[in-house]
Amino acid sequence: MIKRQQIKDLLKSTDFNTEVTVMGWVKTFRNNQFIALNDGSCMGNIQVVVDFNNTAEDLLKRITTGAAVKVVGTLVESLGKGQTVEIKATTVEILGDSDPEKFPLQPKKHSLEFLREIAHLRFRTNTFNAVFKVRHALAFAIHQFYNERGFVYMHTPVITASDAEGAGEMFRVTTLDFDNPPRTEDGAVDFKEDFFGKSTNLTVSGQLEGELAAMAFGQIYTFGPTFRAENSNTTRHLAEFWMIEPEVAFADLENNMQLAEDMMKYVISYAKENCKEELEFLNGRLLEEEKQKPQNERSELSLLEKLDFCLANDFQRLTYTEAIDILKASKPNQKKQFKYLIDSWGADLQSEHERYLVEKHFKRPVILTDYPKDIKSFYMRLNDDGKTVAAMDILFPGIGEMIGGSQREERMEVLKQRMDEMGVPQDELWWYLDTRRFGSAPHAGFGLGFERLVLFVTGMTNIRDVIAFPRFPNSAEF
Repeated sequence: MIKRQQIKDLLKSTDFNTEVTVMGWVKTFRNNQFIALNDGSCMGNIQVVVDFNNTAEDLLKRITTGAAVKVVGTLVESLGKGQTVEIKATTVEILGDSDPEKFPLQPKKHSLEFLREIAHLRFRTNTFNAVFKVRHALAFAIHQFYNERGFVYMHTPVITASDAEGAGEMFRVTTLDFDNPPRTEDGAVDFKEDFFGKSTNLTVSGQLEGELAAMAFGQIYTFGPTFRAENSNTTRHLAEFWMIEPEVAFADLENNMQLAEDMMKYVISYAKENCKEELEFLNGRLLEEEKQKPQNERSELSLLEKLDFCLANDFQRLTYTEAIDILKASKPNQKKQFKYLIDSWGADLQSEHERYLVEKHFKRPVILTDYPKDIKSFYMRLNDDGKTVAAMDILFPGIGEMIGGSQREERMEVLKQRMDEMGVPQDELWWYLDTRRFGSAPHAGFGLGFERLVLFVTGMTNIRDVIAFPRFPNSAEF
């Protein structure tokens, strides 16, 4: 059994003059004497002092950046600046060599673009150590939040025959021979010969299946991977990402908004409490990044101030119609500074509009409700005006839309009518319609793109930097 102490514990220890065993990766090795060692347990390194006069020269040459080593030595109080403890090495053993001529992560600043090319190694940098520790904390907090409230965690299918969003941007799943697929009499691909006997794809959402479970358990949530074959090369889009989707029976739009606001505040608070070192590092990193920008492009708030901003303020609630009136009258719209000008009711709001409402007008997170039915999905509950649906989007500073949700349409005839209007085939979703046939009830839910949440809490600016191995057009490395 391998026994070792974690560096995060030793850095806080005052148990001096005791023998310790640490294992980790060499960050730097100075003057043939000082190893900065990191084992991933924290962002900090521990200094290991090597007695180079009594250490074999060939061993010293193998202590290179990136090498994995085992150190046995004595924990002592450090006399040097920047650390309180260090280890006087008794023995150093090389567990895994690292060729200094070929190891890409040398002790210097690397661009995020370069690090994306070596995503298998970027975890070893301070930035990505911090980002993925925060991601872990947020994922844990999501589960804890719903568990404390008695929700049931459901695993919905990754392979599905439905398109929940009706967008059609899906990855097909098939075992058919691409070069010679079976054909029907009219020449179309015969999916009856495929593995599942029908056309299937990777899921775009677990919502529809989640609704089925909510109609039995009362309140459920899903947290899993979703996929969009959207040919979008932006800093905000991924082809594979993770979604949190709660569904609650006997709930309306008001319940839905409150649940979403409570969840956001809970998980941000958890990250602030449990990732202080990481968030302080990311806050400093963002401040340095902001200095490189022109004054008019700099954020008014630091990362930590943004997080506090969302915790300290109740989320502003207003209707889409009220938002359109505010945006039409706004200076950027009047002066034609918006890329997409707002001139009429029914416009699909863009990120620039959402950020204006949050960052300039209300200066707090915003929940927009009651969108035009024509720009929203078939399953959203039709309001009494016949023009809008009981939908909600939650908008955050720097991000725009963070959460999208709605009260679901529980009335069978209205749901069927909406499906017909939007070209959604009823026969394919017979099982979904059954929930309206047998004990239908008001219910509501929402979706939170997990990477958008991680992007916001870490202050990173590209969504490809908050998921371990990003999938996007022309990239499926690692």
